[in-house]
Formats: sequence, C-alpha cells, structure tokens
Amino acid sequence: MMKYLIFLVILICSQQSVAQQNDSLFISNIYKEALSNGECYDHLRILCKEVGHRIAGSAAADSAILWGISTLKRYNLDSVYTMPVEVPHWVRGSKEVGYYTYSNNKVELEIVALGGSVGSERAITANVIEVKSIAELRLLDSAMVAGKIVFFNKAMDPMLINTGAAYGGAYDIRSQGPSEAAKKGAVGCLIRSLTLADDKYAHTGATNYDDNVRKIPAAALSSVDSRELSRLLKENPRLQFTLHLTCQNFPRKIQANVIGEIRGSEFPEKVIVVGGHLDSWDVGEGAHDDGTGVTQSIEVLRILLALGYKPRHTIRAVLYMNEEFGNDGGKTYARVVAEKNEEHIAAIESDGGGLTPLGFNVQGDEKDLLQLREWGKLLEPYQLYSFRQGWSGVDIGPLKTDSNVLYGLSVDSQRYFDFHHSNNDIFENVNKREHILGAAAMTALIYMIDQK
Repeated sequence: MMKYLIFLVILICSQQSVAQQNDSLFISNIYKEALSNGECYDHLRILCKEVGHRIAGSAAADSAILWGISTLKRYNLDSVYTMPVEVPHWVRGSKEVGYYTYSNNKVELEIVALGGSVGSERAITANVIEVKSIAELRLLDSAMVAGKIVFFNKAMDPMLINTGAAYGGAYDIRSQGPSEAAKKGAVGCLIRSLTLADDKYAHTGATNYDDNVRKIPAAALSSVDSRELSRLLKENPRLQFTLHLTCQNFPRKIQANVIGEIRGSEFPEKVIVVGGHLDSWDVGEGAHDDGTGVTQSIEVLRILLALGYKPRHTIRAVLYMNEEFGNDGGKTYARVVAEKNEEHIAAIESDGGGLTPLGFNVQGDEKDLLQLREWGKLLEPYQLYSFRQGWSGVDIGPLKTDSNVLYGLSVDSQRYFDFHHSNNDIFENVNKREHILGAAAMTALIYMIDQK
C-alpha cells in the first residue's frame, strides 16, 4: 500500500511538472509573438492620430466605435458586435479664457475647463480666495467667499509612492470643489491640476455638481501657474482673475461598447473578459488613458489566434464607452450580462497607462490571491513581481460577484499623472516596448485562467 501511495505521489508530481513546463513554454511563445509581431502599438498610433481624442457623446467617439469594429473584424473572430450605451454629451466650447491683472499687466494662463462644467455668457472678473482643501473652505464665513473665485491650491502628495493614492487624496477638489465653492456664494472655481509634474500642462477631469446648488464655471490651472498665482495672492490679496468658459451640456445620446470574442471550445457559456475604455478626454489624444488599454485588449485576442490557441472558455474583449463621465459602458455591460444570465469567471482591465508592467492586482478573496501568486511564479522571468490584492479597474468594477474574479494590470505609475487628462497624453509619450509587454502579460494571465 505504501509503495502504491509513493508511486501515486510521484506520478502526480510528474504530471504537475509537465503541465508547468507546458505553461512556461506557451507563455514564452506569447512573449515572442508579442515582441516580434505585435500590432497594438500601430493600432494605438492610428487611434491617436487618425481618430484623436474621443470624449463620450462626440462625433470623434462615433469614429472610435467604427475604428474598434473595423480593427476587431480584421482578425476573423467568432463574433464582433456592439452594445448600445447611453452617454452624456458635454461640449467644451470655443472659449477657455483665464487671466489675472497684476501691476497693470494682463497675464494669460493655460486653463482647461473641468468636464461637465457650465459656461457663462460673459467673462467673470472677481477677486480670488485661496484655500488648500474643502475642509478649509467649509470653515470660512460665506461673506468672505461670496462674489469671489475660489482657488483650491491642493497638490497631490509627493511623499506617497503609490501615485494612485496621491491622486485619490486630492481628487475631491475636482469632483466636489465647484459645488462646495458655490454653497459659499462663489461665482467661479479654479483648481490646481491633479498631477505630480511641475509643468505648464493643465489637467481636466469630471466634476460632479450638486443638483441643489447653483452651478458655477470651473477650470484647472497647471502646477506652475498655481504656484505663481498663490505667490501673487500673498503679495496682493485683492488680485483679480478673469474666467470665461463657453461649455455646454446637451441631451444624452446613444453610443456603444464594442465587443469581439473567441468562443470557448469546452465551456463557451463561461466568459473571461479583457478590456479598457474607448472614450477619452477631449484634450491630448487619449493615448495612455486609455488607448493603451484598448489596444492591449485587442492584442490579447490577436496573440492567441496567432499561436493557434483554442481557449476552453470564451475570451471576450470589450472596448467600453464612457468611463470618464460616469462609467456608463461598464455599468451597461454588467447589466446586460446579468439580464442574459451570462457566467463570467474573470475580468481583466488595463487603465493605468501603457507603462512598464509590474504584475497584477486582484479583487477577490485569499484563495484568489494565492492562485495569482502561484501563477506569478511563471511570470517572474518577464520581470513581473507584484501580485497583490487591490483595485482592478472602473469599467469592470460592476462585474464583481462571488464567482467572478477581477484583475487589474499593475504598471509603474510614477509618470502616469504627468500625462493624465492633459494635452500631454499623446501617442509619442507611449513607449512601444512597455506597451507591448503589458499586452503580453495580460495574454499570459488569461491563458493561465483559461487553463485552470
């Protein structure tokens, strides 16, 4: 009996060793295919240079949808289709004017309206009151704020190595600041851009107005201009700023998620999703945010097909519409999945930019983390070492269930907020090799999930 047990243990270990060798070889082939024949960087160039920025609701977003359909159809997938999504329609307008007068000199600044901001018929000229936080503003008497432009000069914390945490720590001045300023009687709002860079780029992003408060125009200043404005306000507290935005909000409209899939050979009813968001802000080219995630997700399907791989489960790439203005694409996809009673076993997202991949975050329980770390051993030769519990992504967040595990591609984010939501987010600022390595890493993870 003991000899039989020993033989059984040896047989099982031998089978596991062979399986690991097969997995290692296939992952090696994934990386070879990606690095020698990768197409995601060229797709990104076309998306950025021929479609350009593509804010939800715009004609450019319509063009991006057509680009997504055409690109996916190139690979003769089992199916390519669209899913209608209702999205907001906000237009920046032709005027974004911001300047102050100092010592009889007019100094114009590069400003960018916050997404969703209202405009005004004429320019607003008012004194400026500077605060460091919403908490500080709330302590002020309304008489000190009424009729003024509130300037939130709150920087992202440079001491935090996790730049996402630094962003989260300053995010409230953009999302809530304009409404909090209006509650005190302000006529306009300026915020310091959410970036760790010390430059002249202004960074946009959505603001969320309180429906019970008057809406006031709101814009972002660059970090350099914010520092200079703060200095001048100390010298002259009565300095006046002129702000003129011509933004407009229009009725919501229908656009679409774009979906392509390879049907599973054994469990076609069980789905593994990979995706990024097709929309971007209407500044820059939406390269890192999130053209890289979209093109990496398409590349996952291309690599698997190029290697002749027949997935056991259905592998589906989803190009979500409107992450930036409320995640309508992600919410709609999750709702349709629930209505159809589809079973998803995993969802992966890339929305941290096309920077050097470090590993993956997992939104799951301890068992899921242990499994990810076990897979991570096969990814260490490709310099992927970070496998931990953490945030996966906005688009796939609504898909979380007890049986569906969410993964987010983790990248070196130290430079990400240099580009984020600004005119600096262009194709030229994406490194080809880093971008391709991210796509290869996502393909490898999907392969291991499919083989489980």
